Amino acid sequence: QVQLVESGGGLVQAGGSLRVSCVASGRTLSTYTMGWFRQAPGKEREFVAALSWNGRNTIYADSLKARFTITRDNYKNTAYLQMNSLKPEDTAVYYCAATSRESAVPREEGYDYWGQGTQVTVSS
Repeated sequence: QVQLVESGGGLVQAGGSLRVSCVASGRTLSTYTMGWFRQAPGKEREFVAALSWNGRNTIYADSLKARFTITRDNYKNTAYLQMNSLKPEDTAVYYCAATSRESAVPREEGYDYWGQGTQVTVSS
């Protein structure tokens, strides 16, 4: 069993940057592919980015790949999502997820474990 806890969310002005973190416990993160998703008010949860367990496979939502970067530090059992040039439409609850699949996957159903989410609010 893997427990995931996100942190680092908050309020930021448009154009600013924010890095959210996802710390895993229970098992080492090094064997899990990690993903980030987000859910804006009144909308369905959507895929943001994913990074395979070995770091060789990274995928992003097309609309976000120019501004967002997913990374991981297996020694710290932590995954990160760096968000730059933030826009008000990036306001959402951001969730991290983990899967034992080897390749990065852009679908919710591909993930076995989820965090509780962290709120990111971008003001205009």
